This record gives sequence, structure tokens and C-alpha cells, in this order.
Amino acid sequence: MNENLGLLIFLLLCCVVPGGMLLLFALLGPRNPNRVKETPFECGLEPLSQPEGLLPVHFYLVGMLFILFDVELVWLFPWARVLREQGTLAFVEMLFFLGFVLAGFGYAWKKGALEWEK
Repeated sequence: MNENLGLLIFLLLCCVVPGGMLLLFALLGPRNPNRVKETPFECGLEPLSQPEGLLPVHFYLVGMLFILFDVELVWLFPWARVLREQGTLAFVEMLFFLGFVLAGFGYAWKKGALEWEK
């Protein structure tokens, strides 16, 4: 337990400090609402019009898929760095990992998640 005590304290501080700051700001922060503060800010210019609608859900789906596959493939860089030291088992494990990533990519492609226009 002694070796994990530092990690436990760190995680506790990571939760308490931001939470405490948000709580103090909510309790002690100034509240001076006025018309100027509540208007949308667009690079110092008066807004020409209000936004007409939300982006299509497909835009968010493509963005999430990009982040998902990007984060998964980031693991290739440390793996490539230590491949010679790890041996054949690490290579086979990475082939399985890439197989799962490609299967997920193929599934998303087959379902039409990557098609921008329908």
C-alpha cells in the first residue's frame, strides 16, 4: 500500500484542486450581467446573424471516428521504438491490435460512417 499512497494522494489532489477552484468561483465570482456581455463575440465585430442551425450529426460522427482511430494508432510509435528489444511476440501482438483496428475501420466504412454526402 505504501508504494501506491503517492498515486492515491496525487489522484485526490487532481480531483480536489479543480473542484475547489470551480466551487470558489461559483460562490465568490463577480456577477455583472449586461447586454454587451450576453451578445455573441465574433472577432470584435457585430454579429451579422444568429446561427441558423446545428451541424449535422454525421459531422460529429466523422470527428469521433477520426479521434478514435488517431488515438489507437498513436500506440504504433512507442511500439516501433522498442520492437527489436521485445522480439517476435510483440510483433504478433501488434498484428492482432492492427487487425482489430482495421476490422473497426472496415465496419465503420461498411456502415457508411465515413461517407460525407449521401
